[in-house]
Amino acid sequence: MDLRELWKAALGEIKLNISKANFLTWFKNTSLIEQKEDIVYLGVPSSFVQEWLENKYHKNILQSLNHLDANIKKVKYIVTSNKESLEKIKKIKTDTRKEKISFSEEQLDFPQFSVDAETNLNPKYTFENFIVGANSELAHAAATAVTQNPGSKYNPLFIYGGVGLGKTHLLQAIGNQIKKDKKKFRIRYVPSERFTNDLVNAIVEQKMDKFKKSFRNLDLLLIDDVQFVAGKDKTQEELFHTFNTLYEKNKQIVFTSDRPPKAIPSIEERLRSRFEGGMIADISAPDFETRLAILQEKSKDFAQLISEDILHYIAQEIPHNVRELEGALNRVLAQARLKNHPPTLEETKSILASILSNARQYIPIKKVIKKVASFYDLSEEDLLSHSRKKEFVKPRQITMYILRDELKYSYSNIAEKLGKRDHTTIIHACKKIGEEVKKNPVFAQEIIILKNMLYDK
Repeated sequence: MDLRELWKAALGEIKLNISKANFLTWFKNTSLIEQKEDIVYLGVPSSFVQEWLENKYHKNILQSLNHLDANIKKVKYIVTSNKESLEKIKKIKTDTRKEKISFSEEQLDFPQFSVDAETNLNPKYTFENFIVGANSELAHAAATAVTQNPGSKYNPLFIYGGVGLGKTHLLQAIGNQIKKDKKKFRIRYVPSERFTNDLVNAIVEQKMDKFKKSFRNLDLLLIDDVQFVAGKDKTQEELFHTFNTLYEKNKQIVFTSDRPPKAIPSIEERLRSRFEGGMIADISAPDFETRLAILQEKSKDFAQLISEDILHYIAQEIPHNVRELEGALNRVLAQARLKNHPPTLEETKSILASILSNARQYIPIKKVIKKVASFYDLSEEDLLSHSRKKEFVKPRQITMYILRDELKYSYSNIAEKLGKRDHTTIIHACKKIGEEVKKNPVFAQEIIILKNMLYDK
């Protein structure tokens, strides 16, 4: 059994269940060292990481490994930088193993880990390996246009769309292309949460001048998930001044967000106007043909292990999220390589059963109310009230529409839970929102983003 493939597949599943930031922080430089009977030994880079994985993520790790190999019942952690631990590893390994596995060989080649220290860019995100579909044509065209003459066209560029649709890929592809074409350009990719953390550290350490220079002397600034600056006054102020400085120098700025600027709550109007001052492009959920093309591209080196009918099945069953699409494919490929034979369609259905059941999990009405209220910066009390204020009515109708259209709750159930209303009110709201979804593509994308948020952990 190939331990490297086993751990790669397990990581693919773990990544779907925790935040990207936590995944990168705690699972970097981990590897499966050995499997002995029902125990696997997981190598970790430090005792601090070991303690965190044992206390916080042990259940996720064991569950993912057990899904892939039912014989695995226990996980033990070993610090690979510790001499005593290395001696233990030597004792664990059996003499019968022909293949000696070095730690460098065991490190997983996950794209997130191959990061340029100066720019924070991942070299694997390029325009060449981004699959363009009807859902992403505009965003892709705008992104490529930016690389041709940075700072003069589409500045700023604001790309928005739901989770796992390719925003980060396009954002980093811009950086990698400009880095390739313009060797002397100073480039920085940064998630907005990292921008905030760096700002806080600069304030604490009294290094604000250094912080300002590090961002205001750039030729290209790429900020991911900018919606997270909402409610952070100091971050918004610094981002506003950084934006102005770069813009006045004709330096290129690109943002991504899970929603359009007008839908980001708790941000200053002056910052919102900056976001809206250039080009705004959305990425929506890919259609079936695009999803299939993505799977074909990702599996082209393993054509002998996975058939077209399986690719069709995966594309059909996972309609909204490209990241989940790739995660499902990786899981099927890993099983095929571990067992050394192509899976049948029935085996694939069994392999993906847990992923697909999670995708169709039961969503309580309370969670929908909480998500919609948060999205529109309202209190749950306002959303459930009988107030006819415009800023309350539409989010309330959207809540009704999502509960009916996405989650199939009955009209009477929705009416009861949303303030004991008449069921005809629910029917009217669902009809009204449904008609607007058909007529207004921007609003339709907003609804898709909201629906995707329901399935966030």
